[in-house]
Amino acid sequence: MSGAGSPPGEACRADGGHCVTCSDEALPMDVLEVDTATGLAACRGDGGGRRTVETALLAGVAPGDRVLVHADVAIAHAAEGTAA
Repeated sequence: MSGAGSPPGEACRADGGHCVTCSDEALPMDVLEVDTATGLAACRGDGGGRRTVETALLAGVAPGDRVLVHADVAIAHAAEGTAA
Protein backbone atom coordinates (compact mmCIF):
# COMPACT_ATOMS: atom_id res chain seq x y z
CA MET A 1 0.00 0.00 0.00
CA SER A 2 1.00 3.63 0.06
CA GLY A 3 3.74 4.91 2.31
CA ALA A 4 3.10 7.79 4.69
CA GLY A 5 2.60 10.97 2.69
CA SER A 6 2.55 9.14 -0.65
CA PRO A 7 -0.31 9.43 -3.13
CA PRO A 8 -2.58 6.35 -3.27
CA GLY A 9 -0.82 3.47 -5.01
CA GLU A 10 2.59 5.20 -5.01
CA ALA A 11 4.38 2.35 -3.20
CA CYS A 12 3.18 -0.06 -5.87
CA ARG A 13 4.83 2.08 -8.54
CA ALA A 14 8.01 2.96 -6.62
CA ASP A 15 10.37 1.13 -8.98
CA GLY A 16 8.95 2.13 -12.32
CA GLY A 17 5.57 0.43 -12.27
CA HIS A 18 6.18 -2.66 -10.16
CA CYS A 19 5.04 -3.36 -6.61
CA VAL A 20 8.03 -3.32 -4.26
CA THR A 21 6.47 -6.18 -2.28
CA CYS A 22 5.65 -8.73 -4.98
CA SER A 23 7.11 -7.23 -8.20
CA ASP A 24 3.66 -7.26 -9.81
CA GLU A 25 2.40 -4.34 -11.90
CA ALA A 26 -0.58 -2.10 -11.26
CA LEU A 27 -2.53 -2.31 -14.51
CA PRO A 28 -4.93 0.31 -15.85
CA MET A 29 -8.45 -1.05 -16.36
CA ASP A 30 -11.77 0.43 -17.43
CA VAL A 31 -14.69 0.04 -15.03
CA LEU A 32 -17.69 -1.51 -16.83
CA GLU A 33 -20.12 -1.82 -13.92
CA VAL A 34 -20.08 -1.56 -10.13
CA ASP A 35 -22.05 -3.54 -7.55
CA THR A 36 -22.34 -0.97 -4.75
CA ALA A 37 -23.64 -3.58 -2.30
CA THR A 38 -20.44 -5.67 -2.53
CA GLY A 39 -17.93 -3.04 -3.67
CA LEU A 40 -16.95 -5.21 -6.61
CA ALA A 41 -16.56 -3.93 -10.15
CA ALA A 42 -16.43 -5.64 -13.52
CA CYS A 43 -13.37 -4.20 -15.29
CA ARG A 44 -11.72 -4.63 -18.68
CA GLY A 45 -8.01 -4.26 -19.43
CA ASP A 46 -6.56 -2.81 -22.62
CA GLY A 47 -6.08 -6.33 -24.01
CA GLY A 48 -9.79 -7.06 -23.57
CA GLY A 49 -9.43 -9.33 -20.53
CA ARG A 50 -12.09 -8.94 -17.85
CA ARG A 51 -11.62 -9.14 -14.09
CA THR A 52 -13.73 -8.72 -10.98
CA VAL A 53 -12.04 -6.01 -8.93
CA GLU A 54 -12.43 -4.91 -5.29
CA THR A 55 -13.05 -1.13 -5.11
CA ALA A 56 -13.25 -0.49 -1.34
CA LEU A 57 -10.00 1.53 -1.28
CA LEU A 58 -11.36 4.15 -3.71
CA ALA A 59 -14.26 6.53 -3.29
CA GLY A 60 -16.74 7.11 -6.07
CA VAL A 61 -15.78 4.39 -8.56
CA ALA A 62 -18.30 4.41 -11.40
CA PRO A 63 -18.71 2.86 -14.85
CA GLY A 64 -16.45 4.64 -17.32
CA ASP A 65 -13.71 5.30 -14.75
CA ARG A 66 -10.16 4.11 -15.36
CA VAL A 67 -8.44 2.62 -12.32
CA LEU A 68 -5.07 1.07 -11.52
CA VAL A 69 -5.53 -2.55 -10.41
CA HIS A 70 -3.05 -4.58 -8.38
CA ALA A 71 -3.87 -8.14 -7.25
CA ASP A 72 -7.53 -7.60 -8.27
CA VAL A 73 -7.82 -4.50 -6.04
CA ALA A 74 -8.32 -1.00 -7.45
CA ILE A 75 -5.58 1.05 -5.75
CA ALA A 76 -5.91 4.43 -7.52
CA HIS A 77 -7.79 6.30 -10.18
CA ALA A 78 -5.63 6.21 -13.34
CA ALA A 79 -4.46 9.40 -14.97
CA GLU A 80 -6.22 10.41 -18.19
CA GLY A 81 -4.70 8.54 -21.12
CA THR A 82 -2.98 5.86 -19.01
CA ALA A 83 -2.25 2.83 -21.18
CA ALA A 84 -1.38 -0.71 -20.17
